[in-house]
Amino acid sequence: MTIHAVADSLALPAASREDRLRGVLKVDPAQVGGAERGKVVLVTAMTPTPAGEGKTTTVIGLVDGLRRRGVAAVGALREPSLGPLFGVKGGAVGGGKSRVEPAEPINLHFTGDIHAVTSAHDLLAALVDNHLFHGLCPAIDTVTWGRVLDMNDRALRRIQIELAGGASGVRRVDITASSEVMAILCLSRDLEDLRARLDRIVVGASDGRPVTAADVHAGGAMAAVLLDAVRPNLVQTLEGSPVFIHGGPFANVAQGTSSLMQTRLARRVADVVVTEAGFAFDLGGFKFMDLKARAGGFDPAAVVLVATVRALRFHGEAEIGVPNVAAVAKGLQNVVAHVEAARRLGIPSPIVCLNRFPDDSPEELAEIRRVLGEAGVAVVDGFHFAKGGEGALELADAVAAALAGPPPAFRPPYDPSMPVVDKVRAVVRTVLGGTDVVLTPAAERDLALIEQLGLAGLPICLAKTHLSISDDPKVRGRPAPFTLKVSGITPAAGAGFLVIRCGPILTMPGLPARPAAHDIDVEKGPDGWHVRGLK
Repeated sequence: MTIHAVADSLALPAASREDRLRGVLKVDPAQVGGAERGKVVLVTAMTPTPAGEGKTTTVIGLVDGLRRRGVAAVGALREPSLGPLFGVKGGAVGGGKSRVEPAEPINLHFTGDIHAVTSAHDLLAALVDNHLFHGLCPAIDTVTWGRVLDMNDRALRRIQIELAGGASGVRRVDITASSEVMAILCLSRDLEDLRARLDRIVVGASDGRPVTAADVHAGGAMAAVLLDAVRPNLVQTLEGSPVFIHGGPFANVAQGTSSLMQTRLARRVADVVVTEAGFAFDLGGFKFMDLKARAGGFDPAAVVLVATVRALRFHGEAEIGVPNVAAVAKGLQNVVAHVEAARRLGIPSPIVCLNRFPDDSPEELAEIRRVLGEAGVAVVDGFHFAKGGEGALELADAVAAALAGPPPAFRPPYDPSMPVVDKVRAVVRTVLGGTDVVLTPAAERDLALIEQLGLAGLPICLAKTHLSISDDPKVRGRPAPFTLKVSGITPAAGAGFLVIRCGPILTMPGLPARPAAHDIDVEKGPDGWHVRGLK
């Protein structure tokens, strides 16, 4: 099916479309009318493992399965970052028979949206430094705005940047996915909202008062750089189902959701919108509801939590590829912890989808159904990797049944007006299942500055390890009662939240001893040059 035929199936006006890569359209939401009618299905997961659990694959399979059942469904995904692509995780286009096309261009640069975010972020950094160099007003005595790069480069964690005018300030480079500009792109309702949010970015302080992007006259130029990037991208699955791909924040260092503009557009052209949030429920799943859905004025109508037998073995302290019923039973407590957190937040019936592998044993599957059945959790098998939409029909039926019932009502664990520490404590107890929170001296200093700047009333976004529900990446399964350690707090006033850095979280990842980049190359075939080796 041509991409324009896919767009026709959504009744997207011709004026809203612009051809980009072969099989990719840029879509202008401002040219698409209609009410936001579509129900949103959130796909989240248990705590991730080295094997990968398959949220993106599940979104794609579920969209194909729903459309096989006659449901007008559309997918809404994030854009891949080059950092994970060349590191450990690989690309983000799904897998097997549940993937989107064109896979290689999507994984490599796509339509340049992430590069535009990098450029807009670093343009602001350059204008801040220029402001200092020329001694312009307002005088900046503390700089809090760093630089970003869409690559895993641990050497840049300690880069030294000399600031003009004797100002103190940041000496870091983060990955683009953690940029506040990326968060703004993904939380803005439209271009007008994005333009206003850019002006509110806090870049530093002047005599105890915040200095913003508006003060250094950067917002307009940044918006110009992002003008094309604000338009969502339309692609299709192998079965011809429509999928929007837009925005790419990580859920461990940012909110981990695709753009609100994309979701609002999808809700206008489909009855069901299937989307995912990064990493596990304690990170992207919760942030989807607390930050994105709050900004968009909607709640998810159903929640799917992806799990695998291999991941359960891992969280049960056993080898991933070897059947082990006892380990699966132990690892199931990780799933139960996420389900209980969802229920405390007003999501009473998340659907657990077992993304199936050939080495899943009947005994392990029986144990999963026994334990989760006792917890009142619906469990369905997913064979979408191997069979595409046909393998996701059981999941599609379970989701359709959930959508026909009463919608869940998200209960926020805190009010933004609460003191910052109380907000963090509420998330720790409600979402993570921890007991309390403690701030390091550095975090105490950050908090004092945030209160001085008048920014303490913002919602919060926890930046913590994705490898554990706790802030210790070595703790698998369901952590014993723990106290969350806050190591720093950064205002993201334009995005509309405070970034709460927990434990040893890093905003610039590094590469492994054998990165995926070692296996990527180009080769010449009968029809020209191609990329090989992408995961």
